[in-house]
Amino acid sequence: MKKRLCFILVLLNCIVYAQEDKKYYSFDVNNFYGTILKHNPDISHLITGHPSGVIVSANRKTFGNKEWQRLYNSPDYGVSFIYQDLDNEFLGENFGLYAHYNFYFLKRSLMLKIGQGIAYTTNPYDQDENFRNVAYGTHLLSSTIAFLNYRKENIIGGLGLQAGMGVIHYSNANFKAPNKSTNTFVFNIGANYRLDSKLPEYIEKEKGAVKGTEPIGFGFLVRGGINESDVVGSGQLPFYTIGAFADKRLNKKSAIQLGAELFFSEALERFIDFRSTGDFDDGTTGDEDSKRIGLFLGHELRINKLSVLTQLGYYVYYPYDFEGQVYNRIGSRYYFNKNIFGSVTVRSHAAKAEAVEFSIGYRL
Repeated sequence: MKKRLCFILVLLNCIVYAQEDKKYYSFDVNNFYGTILKHNPDISHLITGHPSGVIVSANRKTFGNKEWQRLYNSPDYGVSFIYQDLDNEFLGENFGLYAHYNFYFLKRSLMLKIGQGIAYTTNPYDQDENFRNVAYGTHLLSSTIAFLNYRKENIIGGLGLQAGMGVIHYSNANFKAPNKSTNTFVFNIGANYRLDSKLPEYIEKEKGAVKGTEPIGFGFLVRGGINESDVVGSGQLPFYTIGAFADKRLNKKSAIQLGAELFFSEALERFIDFRSTGDFDDGTTGDEDSKRIGLFLGHELRINKLSVLTQLGYYVYYPYDFEGQVYNRIGSRYYFNKNIFGSVTVRSHAAKAEAVEFSIGYRL
């Protein structure tokens, strides 16, 4: 009898624990329709129709049980799949897979979905069969999505509706030329479905919860990857960057950064050689140094172990004029622990991407 009673108590405890640790999910399906924005005159011939497609998302809900969830008003996170017909014979169709966050505002009626992922395009540039597609130089592309939607859940038995607008960006960040990229502005409408009609109460953020400064920290990092200059067929070559930085945590969400970095680019070295041996009459001799030194100021937005990086830099050592002396960087960083982190970023000059950078770093 005692054994049975103990077994029942253990079983009840497991059931209660499972209820407390229950995960809640929702799904949404949206159709979208829009137009490609002409951010570069070189893609004018690719803007001939109105791209359309569908986005399907699976979301895991949070309720503020962890501090980072309360700081961001209990966002969802999950995965999204996009099919898009670019409505242009040279661009073809794109298929994308993304990791995303859904952030909520105005009593959870306004939703901002931000996602980053990889897309596959069916009809990239080919010098013989598709030389007009200057937007995509490879089958695999980096892709970013941002949607702002009015969202109403659980209207009838877990079923809800949503509608809004968004932007879908595709680029290979000069991993291979050409790479003019596309940005599609779209309107969307769709339905969402919650597996559970009743949800736990959302835990509100405590007053003053965002506060939390830290002493100035120092760190160093190494970046690397492969890219190609704008000269189609010049070859994909490695690049390396070493850098050091200081950062100051302003609160539990934000930090500012100041750093310096030294750039080595074999693609730029080959580009200098190409300009010096061709009949370009631009003064390039071939003796120019391809190395650059930059100083950058940046911001880091922390979301749990993940953070969003935005940086603005200036080449203080700039012996060869290539794309401009001001650069910017945007991407994400993941903290494996409090000291070691990895990041994936895109370094650009205005809207012209130079490289996708993979980094590993250590913060003291």
